[in-house]
Amino acid sequence: MGSASQKSGRKNAASVVRLPCACATLRRTARLVTQLYDEAMRPAGLTGPQFTLLQALKLASGIAQNQLATILGMDSTTLTRSLALLRKHGWVRSEPGRDRRALRLSLTRAGEKEYERVLPHWQSAQNRLKQILGDKRWTRMMDVMVQTAGLIR
Repeated sequence: MGSASQKSGRKNAASVVRLPCACATLRRTARLVTQLYDEAMRPAGLTGPQFTLLQALKLASGIAQNQLATILGMDSTTLTRSLALLRKHGWVRSEPGRDRRALRLSLTRAGEKEYERVLPHWQSAQNRLKQILGDKRWTRMMDVMVQTAGLIR
């Protein structure tokens, strides 16, 4: 017998309409998951997508902007716009790579501090989603999403 939140999750899952379109279903799920993360991070004043950029740069300091766009599945223009706010706050720096056309991105000291400040809010959202899904569904979901992205790319 599952916990009350797991039972509630099953009831809510059963009430969601099964759409015939994979794109529509994924976008709906992505919006709902983004809302869950944004709600947890709202007190920190950052959105999930903004934190994702901080996190990616924390994990891959000195990455080329075009590589970051590829990893995140974003087009270059959208990434440039998204990075603008982080640059405005002084959290990200750009340096020319060996090929001067390729920018290398990394967090500034202020960006590192911002990442650490917001991390507990993100962890709260992450833990909440893991709790909603349970360990098996969480692992299966992550595996399927990574595999799907790899197959499409």
